[in-house]
Amino acid sequence: MAVSDKEALCPYRLVLEHVTSRWGVLVLIELLDRPYRFSELRRTISAYGGGRGVSEKMLTQTLQTLERDGLVHRNAKPVIPPRVDYSLTSLGREAAEQVRALSQWTRDRMDDVEKARQTYDEARAAS
Repeated sequence: MAVSDKEALCPYRLVLEHVTSRWGVLVLIELLDRPYRFSELRRTISAYGGGRGVSEKMLTQTLQTLERDGLVHRNAKPVIPPRVDYSLTSLGREAAEQVRALSQWTRDRMDDVEKARQTYDEARAAS
């Protein structure tokens, strides 16, 4: 696969976008627990989608992107019916632990964020 202009100019930012994308975050965090088959991973992360689940196309693209970045391993087993499992590589586990820590921080500090938003909104409304 050829390197895109975007990759050549800022490869760090592109990987950060992949890891912190809406579905990338959830895929990484879920795969920390165990390997998943595609359909069960889709069901699991769709539950976090706020009423709107991830499409097959979007999940496929997310998994392919994370696999290309070396974060996810795709294991296709030669059985009938076909079975494909997704798991984290060691690099992916490292990234997922960082993402999970940020996710936990967000949950832990949400009250403070809400207070800051309220203070900001009130100050903007007063001016």
